[in-house]
Amino acid sequence: AGAHRQVTAEQLRARGNALFQAGDHGAALAAYTEALSLSDAASERAVLHRNRAACYLKLEDYTKAEADATKAIEADGRDVKALFRRSQALQQLGRLDQAVSDLQRCLSLEPRNKAFQEALRALGSSMHEKMKAMSCTDSKVEQMFQILLDLDEKDADKKQKAAQNLIVLAREEAGAEKIFQSDGVRLLMQLLDTAKADLMLAALRTLVGLCSGHRSRTTAILAELGAPRLAAVLGVEHEQVSLAACNLLHVMFDSLKEGLQKDFRGKEDAVVLDSSRDLKLLIKHLLELLVLEGASAHGRDNALNLLIKVVPRKSPKETNNSLSLWVIDQGLKKILEVGSTVCSSLGSLPVTENSRMSASVLLSKLYEDLKCDAERENFHHLCEDYVRSWFEGHELPGKLRAIQTVSCLLQGPSDAGNRVLELEGIMDSVLSLCASVSEAHQLVAVEALIHAADKAKRASFITANGVNLLKEIYKHSERDSIRIRALVGLCKLGSAGGTDFSMKQFAEGSTMKLAKQCRKWLCNEAIDAGTRRWAVEGLAYLTFDADVKEEFVEDKAAMQAMFHLAKSEDRSVLYAVASTLVNCTNSYDHEEPDPQMLELAKYAKQHIPEQHPKDKPEFVKRRVRKLLMAGVVSALACMVKSENPALTNSCRELISRVFLALVEEAEDRGGVVAQGGGKALIPLSLEGTEVGQTKAAQALAKITITSNPEMAFPGERIYEVVRPLVSLLHLQRTGLENFEGLMALTNLAGISERLRQKILKERAVPMIEGYMFEEHELIRLAATECMCNMAMSKEVQEMFLAEGSDRLKLMVLYSGEEDEKLRRAASGTLAMLTALHPPICKRIPQVTVHWLEILQALLLSPSAELQHRGAVVVMNMMAAAREVAEQLIASEMLEILSVLAKDKDKP
Repeated sequence: AGAHRQVTAEQLRARGNALFQAGDHGAALAAYTEALSLSDAASERAVLHRNRAACYLKLEDYTKAEADATKAIEADGRDVKALFRRSQALQQLGRLDQAVSDLQRCLSLEPRNKAFQEALRALGSSMHEKMKAMSCTDSKVEQMFQILLDLDEKDADKKQKAAQNLIVLAREEAGAEKIFQSDGVRLLMQLLDTAKADLMLAALRTLVGLCSGHRSRTTAILAELGAPRLAAVLGVEHEQVSLAACNLLHVMFDSLKEGLQKDFRGKEDAVVLDSSRDLKLLIKHLLELLVLEGASAHGRDNALNLLIKVVPRKSPKETNNSLSLWVIDQGLKKILEVGSTVCSSLGSLPVTENSRMSASVLLSKLYEDLKCDAERENFHHLCEDYVRSWFEGHELPGKLRAIQTVSCLLQGPSDAGNRVLELEGIMDSVLSLCASVSEAHQLVAVEALIHAADKAKRASFITANGVNLLKEIYKHSERDSIRIRALVGLCKLGSAGGTDFSMKQFAEGSTMKLAKQCRKWLCNEAIDAGTRRWAVEGLAYLTFDADVKEEFVEDKAAMQAMFHLAKSEDRSVLYAVASTLVNCTNSYDHEEPDPQMLELAKYAKQHIPEQHPKDKPEFVKRRVRKLLMAGVVSALACMVKSENPALTNSCRELISRVFLALVEEAEDRGGVVAQGGGKALIPLSLEGTEVGQTKAAQALAKITITSNPEMAFPGERIYEVVRPLVSLLHLQRTGLENFEGLMALTNLAGISERLRQKILKERAVPMIEGYMFEEHELIRLAATECMCNMAMSKEVQEMFLAEGSDRLKLMVLYSGEEDEKLRRAASGTLAMLTALHPPICKRIPQVTVHWLEILQALLLSPSAELQHRGAVVVMNMMAAAREVAEQLIASEMLEILSVLAKDKDKP
């Protein structure tokens, strides 16, 4: 048995050598690897490792080449081939000093070898270049700082260039380390302290390079700059500087958090640093910045956005929520200070139109991060204490702050909002302030009432008291700003029936009147954007009614005014715009009532939901067209681009639903792509709710199926589309989603090897194979066609030869199925496999006894396409191996081929 095994390993090695000579390095590697698994002799294993190193060098996998060569050298330190191969790998990996020492050993073993002498000479000169570049970098770094810090230097271009060089240098690890070692942090600190915007930007962007992914440097920089200085830069008036500081802090947080999650290993973590202390120090200063009067409004927004990104856990899989608990303990009241700001009041904090919304989102994220009732109770108590502290003993301004806090909580963690709404006196204050003579006070109260109507368990109480009050305000107020808000309150209370046509609380026609008023306000540019935003809020509710949808899409000015708002600075409008569009395109989930239950309901005289006649498909299709013509795609693309807390996951889902409705018709897809829809769908498909990601992925699939993918997703973008498309193959997706995912992947797999490699890497092939066994013939066909294109890849061809797999058998049997399209796809795959990977030809006769009759049936088929595929397979099999050719000739194949060869109609 030993001798027998010996022979096999040797045979495999010989086969590997032949394949290597023929230039098939991947297959040679596989043969050597198999031989290794059979070989016990140390000397033979060393040779196999050495040979594998040669394969890896050809395949450009230098890390593995080095590892294999090292194993050969461990067995025999005088193995010059292995030493030379290792030196080549080390050179490619940039470890030039080690490569030189390997080459010197080669030369000491074979002093006359010309190849070794030449390699050493070349390597020496490239080392020299590198040393020169390093010393050149040293002087360059000093020079750049000199130019930037020289106050007499008036040449702005020169300074600009120096700053740009510094930033670029910091992006490379060697450059970043160089700057860090050359006392760079102190010099960058001097740049920050000049208080000149361009120099501060250069310093902040350079620091991003130094901190990116490098924990020990980040810790040292934080210690040298100090958290107070960084927080102060975040709070400056200059918007770009504040944003750059926000970026830097985000990178620092990421690097420090890495440190918390990594097991401390490797040279970078030689000093075990306490990252959590640094993290908390930074967060403490961000929380203090929120209530610092001297800080700018956008600085405050940036601080809130940072806290949203870095404090809550990224996924429920992480068990540790201590950072959120710590922030609630240290900073909940500071966050509420921003959320409870009454803009026009004296001495209020400077905020932007987005600040309160951001505070709500942060509170919501913190609340969602809590794990047990005790933690939630603590959150509620802190909120209640805060509201009470303003409500009691601070006269009217205090009551307004308290009510504003309630609004902020209702828009964020609504459970906490409902709790404070139930505190004694709050609701009465809201109702009485709704009638205030002061516009500012009335605004605060009406908004609180609206948010309460939306979220409160007590909506029935509000319906009873609020509707009449709001109607009064709407009819009699002199102020548009108040009337719009009262109107939205009425809309919210009136849309309790949702999409159900027969459950309207208002008399017929009143929804139409209200909607008309909303559109009028929306188009009136004399009204401030903050107030016009509420007109969109109103439409978000009124467009549940199909008559309102129809009128809205006829009003081009109103649509464009809404899109204009969606692109504006004020991001709190995003959700309302997205909701209005979901309603107009009917892209919400439709509940299909159970027919039996309907009969029972009629019998019991219960209420039955009805669909509005104008919600039928042909109406929806027309509305989609009108929205497309008004420019909906560029508005949506702009909404997705915003790096903003208002773009919550539920908001992303609404946008994805609208996009899916917009690409429903194949002829509209080109226009959607041209206006930036394809680009916007990629981020939507990669993060958000599961439903949102799936809808976006399905929209990407529809675009990929009917347009040229390389035009729709130019450059690198096409590779980003693969993962969302593969996600449509998961078993929990619907049959239609599976089908569209397969069709889209078929298109991509036909484009290039790099795309096929990406599809392989996303582990799509086992799923594609699974669908080849699907009951539904269209899905089975799509999977087979996808496999046909994937079979152009070497790895996939190898799979068809894998021991114990039925892949090849299935393809041969499908080539004999009755469904002509399936036969076409399967026989096309066989034609490709037999041409590209000859060993498959030998295997075909072994997989099924019906192979011959299936091939003959292809050649005798009335379809020229099938005949052509059959002829290609037979030709490849004839050429591949003598014993296969003999079997073919012994059958009737020769006669069939002779007849076909004379057929003049089928050249």
